[in-house]
Amino acid sequence: MLLTVSTTNNTSGLVVLAVDDEQDGMAMLEERLEGNRHVRRILKAFDATEALQVLAGDDTELAARKEAGMPVVDAVFADLDMPGLTGMELAKLLAGFKPAPVLVFVTAHSHEAVAAFELGAVDYLLKPAEQPRMNKAMERVLAKIHQNSANGSSAAVPETRDDEVIPVELAGTTKLVSRATVRWVEAQGDYARLYTSDGSHLVRIPLAQLEERWEKAGFVRIHRSYLVPLALITELRMGGSGYSVVIGHEEKILPVSRRHTRELKGRLVRGTGP
Repeated sequence: MLLTVSTTNNTSGLVVLAVDDEQDGMAMLEERLEGNRHVRRILKAFDATEALQVLAGDDTELAARKEAGMPVVDAVFADLDMPGLTGMELAKLLAGFKPAPVLVFVTAHSHEAVAAFELGAVDYLLKPAEQPRMNKAMERVLAKIHQNSANGSSAAVPETRDDEVIPVELAGTTKLVSRATVRWVEAQGDYARLYTSDGSHLVRIPLAQLEERWEKAGFVRIHRSYLVPLALITELRMGGSGYSVVIGHEEKILPVSRRHTRELKGRLVRGTGP
């Protein structure tokens, strides 16, 4: 079995597995992963069968992670189109891991994104992915890990059925938006606008309904107009007009209404769901 390990200078980052049957694809994937500051160690496999062998192998660090009840690796970046077991078939097997790693697909075809989200992937990268796009994908990986940690789970990613997918009509086609990619939600009458790293999507679902449906997934109401994932709040600020929250790294600042301030403070202190 061929296994290559690459280590970055980060001493406390993520352990990831890259899976691609093509040398050029693997080289690109490894370069982008090494270029992300959150990645500490990269393991490589050139097909899905080898990937499973890596995850079940006797690597000292991976064995220690399993013993501690952690995912064998934090994330798997897998090509969709591979000989033998495909990336989708690998994803179905990874969903059975307890706990399971976060999954990101790598593909040359954008239409495969729908299937990727159906299988619980938090993102998909179109080849050849540039470094900023990889960095966005890694933010989603970290958000998923933090979300499950906030919910009191050691699993990096829940089973596929736990990550809801929202159908969005766009120019005559239906796109499936994974809840895991949503950065915040804004009420717009009887509709809600979902903001993701790639843009925004209007869906005919009232914010109150989404609040009820997504409460157990770590989403919290901060204002009559806003619903946000608790795990993505990086700062709670006090200003002249009241409190506000920062989403991500200064990505977005949203107001917190007076009626929601106390509950939000409590949940941030506890670091848990409801």
